[in-house]
Amino acid sequence: MADPRDPRPLIGEPLALDLLNTRWRDAGQQDLLTDLDGYRIWLSSAGLADRCPADETSLTAVKAARSALDLLVADPGSAEGAAALNAVLAHGRLRHSLGPDGPAEAAEADPPQQLAAWLAADDYLSLLRRGAHRIKQCAHPACILHFFDTSQNGRRRWCSMALCGNRSKAARHYERTAGGRTGTL
Repeated sequence: MADPRDPRPLIGEPLALDLLNTRWRDAGQQDLLTDLDGYRIWLSSAGLADRCPADETSLTAVKAARSALDLLVADPGSAEGAAALNAVLAHGRLRHSLGPDGPAEAAEADPPQQLAAWLAADDYLSLLRRGAHRIKQCAHPACILHFFDTSQNGRRRWCSMALCGNRSKAARHYERTAGGRTGTL
């Protein structure tokens, strides 16, 4: 459940994309991860507040993961992005075990301040396995948000139909009506 203090326009995407969406445009560029308070809000919204420390070292690690994801989403073949993501992934692992309820796995990071960053990087790999072509940036030219397209046909274009989809449709309508009449008799 999203933290009610979270100001972002799009919350609830898979963890890797939710981390990317800590930057958005709203009367200028916004960044939730400028300080520890914003980082704590993100951890809370992502459901990680009870698992991941919220200190400067953790915030720095998460920003490094976000930078790697930025590079890879912009250019999936980026060697620099792959190296940066692999550097984040080097700090963690999944520990598999057999418990009373059957097979179990737990994410571990060394040091523990790397856990949130590692979880986001690992989630990106999971999204790639599900379909790299479904990792998309919103089609609205002023929007920088990302989403994982879960639509049946894979043709979703907007981060949110209520926000960017309607803005784009309204702009096209204006172009056809008011914009199309300019200079004509």
